[in-house]
Amino acid sequence: MKKTLLGLVLLFLAVSMTVAQTTDKWLHVKVDNTGDKTERVRVNIPLDLAEKILPAIHKDHLQAGKLKLGEAKINDIDLRAMMDAIRSAKDNEFVTVDSQHENVRVAKQGGNLVVKVSETKQGRKEQKVDISIPFSVIDALFSSGNKGELDLVAAVRALAAHGDTVLVTVTDGSSNVRIWVDSVAPAAQ
Repeated sequence: MKKTLLGLVLLFLAVSMTVAQTTDKWLHVKVDNTGDKTERVRVNIPLDLAEKILPAIHKDHLQAGKLKLGEAKINDIDLRAMMDAIRSAKDNEFVTVDSQHENVRVAKQGGNLVVKVSETKQGRKEQKVDISIPFSVIDALFSSGNKGELDLVAAVRALAAHGDTVLVTVTDGSSNVRIWVDSVAPAAQ
């Protein structure tokens, strides 16, 4: 039993090393929480590995690399048409909300859908969310022929073809989250 387990571990490490040496792009997720419970999470996945693994997952709304939006109320909204309209529009700021406690901005900028939200409480910044998704990735997400389904494998391929980019940053008091794609292997970071 121990020899079999050791053999499987060595096989996994060999495959991981081969994938790490041949991949060009990595998806990185970094979460730091310094609140009451200090937590640190790091996820570094080669995009070509993600592309191969996603079709093998068949759990709840994620089936064979496709995410079914399920209970989301999208029946009355054609998300593909909305994204196509925004993608084909000139760079612009489409939604701006400025209030005492919240600022929201939705825009198209440099081929990206940009969403920025900041929330202020009692005069200090409490939460900040920045999202910037390339439209090539959004188009790939909606490339599935089924309404209410996102093609995650196609989105991973589009991310691999895109340059290095920061997708999401979240700052919330004692928590920081960063999701990005680049060509830097985790050991070199």
